Amino acid sequence: MEEDEEEDYMSDSFIKQDVRPGLPMVRRMKEAIQKEEKQKAANEKNRQKSIKEEEKERRDLVLKSALGNENKGFALLQKMGYKSGQALGKSGEGIVEPIPLNIKTGRSGLGHEELKKRKAEEKLENYRQKLHMKKQANEQAADQFRIRFKNKQEERKMEGDLRKSQRACQQLDMQKDIDVPKETWYWLEPEEEDKKDEEDKEDECTSSDLSVSEKLHMLTAYLREEHFYCIWCGTTYEDSEDLSSNCPGNSAADHD
Repeated sequence: MEEDEEEDYMSDSFIKQDVRPGLPMVRRMKEAIQKEEKQKAANEKNRQKSIKEEEKERRDLVLKSALGNENKGFALLQKMGYKSGQALGKSGEGIVEPIPLNIKTGRSGLGHEELKKRKAEEKLENYRQKLHMKKQANEQAADQFRIRFKNKQEERKMEGDLRKSQRACQQLDMQKDIDVPKETWYWLEPEEEDKKDEEDKEDECTSSDLSVSEKLHMLTAYLREEHFYCIWCGTTYEDSEDLSSNCPGNSAADHD
C-alpha cells in the first residue's frame, strides 16, 4: 500500500525542512522552558495562601476602599458638615487622607527599629570622624614635610654663606697682615693639613659648639665691623657710615 511506502526523500516536503545544526536542541530547550513556566504558574495559582498573606490582602482591600455611611465616625463627620475629599478643620487646613496604618510584622520588640537606626547613624558618624582625622593627619604630615624641607634648604644656604664669609675673612685678614684668625673657624681649614689625633678634633668641636646660624651671624658682624664688608653685597665699603647708608642690612633676608 501507498501508506506503507517509504517517504520520498526527493520530495519537496522533505527538502524544505529546516535541518540546521543544533536546531532540534534549541527547540527542545524552548519547549522545556515554556513547560516549566506553565508549571510554576499552575503551582502559584493552586497554592494555598498563608494566614498572613490573606490578612494582608483583606487589610489592603479595606484600606483602599473609601469610608461609607455605615462607618459611625464618618457618619458623625457628615453630620458636622464634612464632605468626602474635604480637608479637616474649620478653615480646611487639616489633612485630607486618613493617617496611614503602619503594621509591625517583625517579632522584635518596640523601639528596636529606632535603636537599630541610631546605631547605624552612630557607626556612620564614627566612620566620618575617622576619615576626618585621617585627612588631618595626612595634612599635618605634609606640612611637617614641607617645613623640614624648607629648613633643610635654609640650612644649606646658611652653610654656603658661612663658607663664603670664611673665604672673604681669610683674604681680608691677610690683606691687613693678620696671620692668625680671631677664631679658628673664621677661616676655612686647609684641604691638606697634617692630621691630628681624633681626641684633639673632638676637643675642638666641643670648644666651638655653635650652630651654623650663630657662626654666620658672628662672622658677618666681624666682617662688617673690622673690614666694612658685606658678603651679600659683595662689596667692601669705605667706612661704617658708607656701609650703613648703602647696605640694605646685616642678613640675607634684607638683601632679597
